[in-house]
Amino acid sequence: MKRSRIAFVVLTGLELGVALVLPKDFGSPATDASPAADKGRGLEQWALCIGCGNGNGNGNIGVLNGNSNGNFNTGSGNGNGNGNGNGAPVTNGNFGYMNGGTGNVGAYNGLGNSSSTSGNNNVGAGNGNFNGSTLNGNGNVGAFNGNLNGIGNIGSGNGTNNGNGNIGALNGNFNGSFNF
Repeated sequence: MKRSRIAFVVLTGLELGVALVLPKDFGSPATDASPAADKGRGLEQWALCIGCGNGNGNGNIGVLNGNSNGNFNTGSGNGNGNGNGNGAPVTNGNFGYMNGGTGNVGAYNGLGNSSSTSGNNNVGAGNGNFNGSTLNGNGNVGAFNGNLNGIGNIGSGNGTNNGNGNIGALNGNFNGSFNF
């Protein structure tokens, strides 16, 4: 049985870009300076950008990271490696962007609470924020749940255990506040 060999050619991005934009008859300058020598040659068109806009917006955790990078470049090797690896560091068991408290997943959870027992273990966005007293705005799933509970109370033991365990959006807000 006869075998044939196949040769593979690997071009770099720069070589490929140059190969695509060079005219077919690219070579030594024409010896005839008359206009007829350039007839049919056409305009030489060069690539706007070679090796630009690579490796952008990768490996982000959270929301609104790694956007609009590596666009509209002119020249060579511009706009590479932007907006990578962004996101708030994981602290207190949180995963996502701008989370406070403990064990929150998503963005903007558990912020601005007066007690460490409020605004914990939420999943989603905008959960368990700005709670007063204790044990408020915990264990919510969705968006904008368990916020502004137990605030503005005077006395002891007022405004606790509010806005917890909600699923969905806009649940368990503004409970147990302003008791005197």
